[in-house]
Parts: sequence; structure tokens; C-alpha cells
Amino acid sequence: MRADVTHDPTNCSPVPGSPSYLELFHSGELLERVREAYRRLRSCDLCPHDCGVDRIGGERGICGAGLLPKIAAASVHNGEEPPISGDHGSGTIFLSGCSLRCRFCQNFPISQLGNGQELTTRALAERMLRLQRQGVHNINFVTPSHYLPQILASLWLAIVLGFRLPLVWNSSGYEKPDALALLEGVVAVYLPDMKYADDETALRLSNAPGYCRSNRLAVAEMLRQVGHLRLDERGVATGGMIIRHLVLPDNLAGSDETLAWIAENLGRETHISLMRQYFPAHLAAETPGICRKITDDEYERAVEWLETCGLENGWVQD
Repeated sequence: MRADVTHDPTNCSPVPGSPSYLELFHSGELLERVREAYRRLRSCDLCPHDCGVDRIGGERGICGAGLLPKIAAASVHNGEEPPISGDHGSGTIFLSGCSLRCRFCQNFPISQLGNGQELTTRALAERMLRLQRQGVHNINFVTPSHYLPQILASLWLAIVLGFRLPLVWNSSGYEKPDALALLEGVVAVYLPDMKYADDETALRLSNAPGYCRSNRLAVAEMLRQVGHLRLDERGVATGGMIIRHLVLPDNLAGSDETLAWIAENLGRETHISLMRQYFPAHLAAETPGICRKITDDEYERAVEWLETCGLENGWVQD
């Protein structure tokens, strides 16, 4: 980024077809949300853990996050669902830390060991702009919930510098509707997990108290904000929601119950990414019930449940 170029924020007025966050920027609403989000860091209540730590003062809660955003990678990624990756890839930014402690997490060095680099919100904005220059379809924040304030601040700074891409919120789904409300009109596509249908299993495998209610309220709020998935003429997502569900051994994910709840409460038009890539990563090998891969029969049974529920939109894996 050239240091001799200046940018005039008064030139950020929205035009037809531009991201809706430009309207929030132009009205001053986006800046007010940045301020409100940072106020919540004084006694952090961004996720259902409600740790109450003073992150501005240097304290850290269950997620391990402090005041500065911390990222493990920012790169072009082509391995997401087709409407996210498109032909040119998704600009994927992996945030370090996580509000869950999944014993089978495949990204545990990032989510639980905290691998990554702390940087300023200005530096994060520059990463977003760098990916935009590489021609990606969107900026895809992975495990972002604990850095919601910093992401809003980085977006505000990036807009001033010419950022215009849609945002994807690629999250665990263990979130709070009142925190998600700060993202209304900011996030174009929500990509949440629905991991469990049983709170006891969620607590044992992911240290997530009250998971089911929190998760279901969160995805309902996401759907309220963005509606069902919408694509452009290239098949790239312009808005909406895709729910990811990872099939676990012995149906510990409660796939039948979760898929039935989605069909009944969110609608059969909901897009589902039914994932079969489970393997015993991290602490799973020593955890009863999840110490093996899923079988072909277990995944095929989940596909049958998907069809029985009338959920015809989305993706299954070979």
C-alpha cells in the first residue's frame, strides 16, 4: 500500500449494488457499532461463556483472545463450498483462538494453542485489501466471534481505503444474538456450524454449556438478518446462510435431530453442507466415542436423514 496516497472518507457513499455496510459507514452507524462492540470488551460478553474479563485491560477469557486481533493465515482459499470459493477463491482469514474447546478440532494449533500473529486493526484492514487486490470473491473470517469488535473496526478502516467485498462469517455457531445484531447489514453470508443436538455431549466434547439453545438462537438470528442463500449469475453467493454439520461417530452430533430442527424451524430451502471428513484429531484418539473415523454407513444414514427431512439444497461429500 503506497504511503503517498490519501483517501477521502466522504467518497465512500453507497451506489446501487454496493455492499450494505457502505450505507452503515456513510450514516455513522458502523462507527457507533465499533464503539459499542469495544465497550463490551470491558467485561467481555461476546459469546455464551460470558467470561466477564476486561480484555481492554489485558485479561483473557476462555477463547484466549486479548485486545489486538490475532490471525494465523490470510490467503486465497478454493476449498470452501462452491458458492463461497467460486472461480477465484475466497479471501480466507483464520483468527486464532476459539470459544469452544473441541477435543477433535482439526485446527487445534490455531484454535487452542493460539498459533498466529497479533496485529493492529489497521494491519488487518490491509490484509483484507491485499486479498481484494488478488481478485477473491469475498473475505471469509474463520472462527471470528471473539474478535467481532476488531473486525468491525478493521472494516471501517478498510472502507476508507477502498474495500468493497462481501463478508463471510464462518463460525462455530456458539454465539449470542445480541452480539450478532452488531453485524446486521455488515455480514453478507453466514456460514455457521450446528455441531450437536445434546447439551451433555456438547459440554463433554467442546466445553460448550447450553450449546443447543445458544446455537439455535444464533442461526435463527443469522437467517433473520440475511435470509436464505442467494447466488449471482456466476453461482457465487451474494447473501444468505449455509449451515455446516459434521457427522460424528455413533451419531454423537445428533444429525437426525439437528436436520429435523433445521427443516421445521428454518425451512426446507435452507442450504446444508453435510460433512464427512471427521477423523480423530487433537485429543479425540483418547476420548471415548470419537476415537475413530466415521464409517460409510454412518455418513449414508445422515444423507438419508437429510433427504427424509426434505432438505434438498446444499452439498454432500463423496
